[in-house]
Amino acid sequence: MARFVFITGGVVSSLGKGLASAALGALLQARGYSVRLRKLDPYLNVDPGTMSPFEHGEVFVTDDGAETDLDLGHYERFTGVAARKTDSISAGRVYSNVLEKERRGDYLGKTIQVIPHVTNEIKDFIHVGEDEVDFMLCEIGGTVGDIEGLPFFEAIRQFAQEKPRGEVVFMHLTLLPYLGAAGELKTKPTQHSVKELRSIGLQPDVLVCRSDKPIPQKEREKIALFCNVRKGDVIAAPDLKSIYEAPMAYHRQGLDQAVLDAFGISPAPKPKLDVWQDVQDRVFNPEGEVKVAIVGKYIQLEDAYKSYVEALTHGGMANRVRVKVEWVDAEVFEKDDAGAHLEGFHAILVPGGFGERGTEGKIKAAEFARTRNIPYLGICLGMQMAVIEAARNLAGIKDAGSEEFDHEAGKKRFEPVVYHLKEWVQGNAKIARKVDDDKGGTMRLGSYNATLTEGSRVAEIYGTTAIEERHRHRYEVDTKYRAALEEKGMIFSGMSPDGRLPEIIELKDHPWFVGVQFHPELKSKPFQPHPLFADFVRAAKENSRLV
Repeated sequence: MARFVFITGGVVSSLGKGLASAALGALLQARGYSVRLRKLDPYLNVDPGTMSPFEHGEVFVTDDGAETDLDLGHYERFTGVAARKTDSISAGRVYSNVLEKERRGDYLGKTIQVIPHVTNEIKDFIHVGEDEVDFMLCEIGGTVGDIEGLPFFEAIRQFAQEKPRGEVVFMHLTLLPYLGAAGELKTKPTQHSVKELRSIGLQPDVLVCRSDKPIPQKEREKIALFCNVRKGDVIAAPDLKSIYEAPMAYHRQGLDQAVLDAFGISPAPKPKLDVWQDVQDRVFNPEGEVKVAIVGKYIQLEDAYKSYVEALTHGGMANRVRVKVEWVDAEVFEKDDAGAHLEGFHAILVPGGFGERGTEGKIKAAEFARTRNIPYLGICLGMQMAVIEAARNLAGIKDAGSEEFDHEAGKKRFEPVVYHLKEWVQGNAKIARKVDDDKGGTMRLGSYNATLTEGSRVAEIYGTTAIEERHRHRYEVDTKYRAALEEKGMIFSGMSPDGRLPEIIELKDHPWFVGVQFHPELKSKPFQPHPLFADFVRAAKENSRLV
């Protein structure tokens, strides 16, 4: 039966609860324990699948097809434990489940209320899989005091009361702001945050205090006294140069020991941190640098491309180089020459996205990489734009485009080299979709198999011809154009097992040009870089010697 750690936040958002949760999970693993991490989000969207990337950042997709918060990406990257649908829930999903049960009559005519019906639904979610691991880490989104978070805080209060003593620990993250005029860190925001938490029945066992300055002993003692925790349970969370410092930094501050002490686990197994020491060494001691352009449409918010950046960093670790990522707005190419913005980069990555805005710029980026022999990795929409570019400029299909853009414009303007996928097979089931279906959860989502062509570049990179990758898209490249494109050197080197859906394209006579319909960045980890990103950065490193 699992022990539970509930991670909450106070004072302000974006303190790094997700990173702290992931680092704690990694440290518990280093001591030999099995862990699972979960996110409970108070927003009313059923999931983040329909949210704008500007609003929420990237959507992280699990193997079983859940669209989740980007913090689940941190959980996977730091622990290597594949997230599942049962690891993410929102208030929208909770209320949806409750209302569905009410409509079916499951509550036998009872008046439906937040307590007990909504809180019971949340507790049922927390209980799922509790017998599978040693520790279950559950992060509550938002900050204490947010009105939408109250049902979640009440649910975990009840949950802790129902569990035997010693099986639940509360960890609270707060901010210690530094006032230059006073020359000191101020503890009052933390005191008020803990007071707010205690007013709803939750007493933190461990306090993690985020600051950009070291915490003097006097302030630690003050926090411990006024927040009713031991001095050793006041953990400093200083700013870091890299998120991959976090496990070692939190270990030095004693986070994992404080949590184990709170559970009464003594003596605790000694941690084996060789993996994280090696990760740190690769991050801080590179033997060179490569410049990679990410040509995207959501560049104003870097979290929109979080997993891409981390996967590039992992590829850099594999090659002992620092990857310097620079953001290029795809829309600027619609006015300017692509060369003016892409000259000097060692490689170009074009990520996924939705809608027509910026796509002509992505097409020009693919053309620039193709004609200048620059390593190119196109992911999802980035693959589709590379295919459209080749169709227009190599295969002579001048009006090549995507059905997605025609649907958006409400009229036919393109020959649809990329079309809306109406049905496909997942496992043993056939799935059908219409263009005008609801947006949420209607894409080709989750893990699918692909078969690679013997002797192709990608088969060499993967070291196999059978792979499994995660998808999130509605549109596919039409195979009826395959022969025309392959005649011009664009090889369809990865296909779905039934041969209907293109998964990977590559250029035959190019140093490194690959497009994939799936999202390899979602499966990359610092201690296990995804092979495509590792080889993409290797190609960039080779190119850097030629530039």
